[in-house]
Amino acid sequence: MNTYADIILPLAIDKNYTYAVPETLVDAVAVGKRVEVQFGQKRVYAGVVKRIFERETPFDYTVKPIINVLDQEPILLPQQMKLWEWIKTYYMCTDGDVMNTALPSAFKLSSETKILLNPSFNHDFSLLNDAEFQIAEALTIHQELTIEKVQAILQRKQVYFLVKSLIEKGVVLVKEELIARYKPKMEKYLALNAIYEDELELQQLFERLSRARKQLAVLMAYIQYQKSEQKNLIAKKRLIEKAAVDSGIVRTMLKKGIFTETEQAVSRLQDAHDSQVILYDLTQAQQEALAEIYQAFEQKAVVLLHGVTSSGKTQVYIKLIKDCLAKQQQVLYLLPEIALTAQMIARLRKVFGSEIGVYHSKFNDQERVEIWQKVLHGEYKIVVGPRSALFLPFKNLGLIIVDEEHDASYKQQDPAPRYHARDTAIYLASLYKAKTVLGSATPALESYYNATIAKKYALVTLLERYGNTKAPEILLENVQEAAKQKRMKSHFSDYLINTIQSALDQGEQVIIFQNRRGYSPYIICDSCTWIPQCYQCDVSLTYHKYSNQLKCHYCGYFKQLASKCEVCESTYLRIQGYGTEKLEDEIKVFFPNITTGRLDLETARTKTGFEQVIQKFEDKKINILVGTQMLTKGLDFDNVNVVGIVSADQLLNFPDFRAAERAFQLMLQVSGRAGRRDKQGKVIIQTLNVNYPVLTHVINHDYLSFFQHELYERQQFLYPPFKRIIKITIKHKQKEVVNEGSFILAKALKEGLNKRVLGPSIPLVPRVRNYYLRQIIIKLEKSSKSIATAKQFIQQTIQELKANKQYRALIVQLDVDPQ
Repeated sequence: MNTYADIILPLAIDKNYTYAVPETLVDAVAVGKRVEVQFGQKRVYAGVVKRIFERETPFDYTVKPIINVLDQEPILLPQQMKLWEWIKTYYMCTDGDVMNTALPSAFKLSSETKILLNPSFNHDFSLLNDAEFQIAEALTIHQELTIEKVQAILQRKQVYFLVKSLIEKGVVLVKEELIARYKPKMEKYLALNAIYEDELELQQLFERLSRARKQLAVLMAYIQYQKSEQKNLIAKKRLIEKAAVDSGIVRTMLKKGIFTETEQAVSRLQDAHDSQVILYDLTQAQQEALAEIYQAFEQKAVVLLHGVTSSGKTQVYIKLIKDCLAKQQQVLYLLPEIALTAQMIARLRKVFGSEIGVYHSKFNDQERVEIWQKVLHGEYKIVVGPRSALFLPFKNLGLIIVDEEHDASYKQQDPAPRYHARDTAIYLASLYKAKTVLGSATPALESYYNATIAKKYALVTLLERYGNTKAPEILLENVQEAAKQKRMKSHFSDYLINTIQSALDQGEQVIIFQNRRGYSPYIICDSCTWIPQCYQCDVSLTYHKYSNQLKCHYCGYFKQLASKCEVCESTYLRIQGYGTEKLEDEIKVFFPNITTGRLDLETARTKTGFEQVIQKFEDKKINILVGTQMLTKGLDFDNVNVVGIVSADQLLNFPDFRAAERAFQLMLQVSGRAGRRDKQGKVIIQTLNVNYPVLTHVINHDYLSFFQHELYERQQFLYPPFKRIIKITIKHKQKEVVNEGSFILAKALKEGLNKRVLGPSIPLVPRVRNYYLRQIIIKLEKSSKSIATAKQFIQQTIQELKANKQYRALIVQLDVDPQ
């Protein structure tokens, strides 16, 4: 019997490849471990073992062997392997897609090309040109060179043609080696030489150093540390800081043999050692909600906690976490965005100290591997993070909390897998027989439907604001009428300006919400109506004043703002529309003596950018904070009493069946930032049309009426939760090819799925990154059998289309349950 293994490779390929397990590696290979394998003629990858099996008869093709096993223990547990399989099947992607999303980059090793001198080369350099000779000469000194080193030697980037020429001339050979991206962080530690354990020797050392005051200071600092910490080893860097000397003094003591030096691997993570544990008492309403959750857990695995803004849902979560930890189980606390983790971590650490681990993409590769290992070995009991934290290897998961479960950020857009973290979390919890709590003040329509009508989840409500604070008063300002009456000051009504001034006079803070970043959505020429467009996408360029650039928010292209029109050379260029940057500028004009801040993607790009803005606002160093939807995501400020929503119309006039739901959620969530225990907050919504039905529900804080109204419309037009949607996006650089291919695909799909198929249609932005786009929408019945059959048919139809040479280069993207 021969042993074989199916290996998942970090490539978007439709199948896994089988490799032979050499006898020497049979005991080392295990499911969930990474192995080194060759793929194709030259490339070497680190793949994950998916399945091991034995077979007596050989394959009718050559099976490549596994080269090496890279892990001593599996980095993936059986539950993670099952989760990967479910994501691949449900979201219609490949194992490689899931692997690329799930694993930290440092785990996904790929090969690096190296060249070495051909042993059979006769060292005749006469046929080589100058550049080739330089490479060959370098190889006589170094055994092998990477492509990067060849580029450095020649001081040019284009070297592949030279390497190709040297291969053809028989001068060099090429080999592939795996790059080890993860390296432990090493730190130098010092210990007092063992001979000074003898009291007499130590006394004589003190006497010898009596004239070397700085060396004596180092010795004293070490002994103080040894006594206080009960440790013999001290970090070299720390000893230098404690003794307040330079490194040369310690180096001299090492030469004298006073200290011995060792290197140790240390963590890159900054663990919190917060001894100040703060416990909060639950209010009567919170206690009742907690009791209902535990009662619901006896019947259901998933509970939807519908708690109004400022009701104290976090305190309920904390009690649930404490009870879970008491059972020696792990907890996963999901947040919609990295940005939210800062404030939430600060809160949780006051209760749980260093038991909490944080995981998100702003950490570097090395840090992410360390967090992965700490979760795998059970060192972190609580993990807080955005959707990527779902893929961590939990050993004993007991509870998943999905906070702000309605948020669209839980859905991954690109690349595949386009999974939804809320739904994936529910499946992950089922693998561990764990419980899931979905929390929101404005639950997703599907979640509320599943809790109230489908009865898949249990529903628990928390409708009382903490401390009996009143819900904010929400007022509508008709900007059309205000403009007619000349009450508009730029983009603000006089009522909003006066309300802001009143709040500032009382020492309160203000939030201004505008869901569009940048200074202006576009620039227009007054003479010929020319508008700067992105050369790669069919969109106008957004003006960013702080960098004086025009930027594309789809592909990242940017250019400097020209002083004149590129068509007619007129200098009459006008800024049209407004974003967060422009509003911040205007606020400074109206309120010159106060401090403003801005919270959007531009200011929150760095690892700490978001935290810095939030901290300044919490410390009252910022009076007025202007921001996008980042402001709506569960942040808690105790001094905000006025919120201004500058344009409700931008939220509502969007061509999407979820537009009303998103607008309702955003407006109600940002409204929830207003108000304090002793004073009712005020929210002013500016709009061109005060008769939108959604606005009535927002003013009344009435989620139930909104849910019933929206559910009725969804049922009429066959949208979720009554149907499942699969969106197919077809891409190609040639418009004719994408048009033909999308029509052929739609026709073939309609033959099997009939009226369930809509399209192809041209999306809102028809070209992105030079790819023309077409979309097909498929609406399916909700029974799992019919969905599985339909998915199989869709994938088969796409394969048949791409089997045609003419359409092989088409990119076809599948999005199940698009948001």
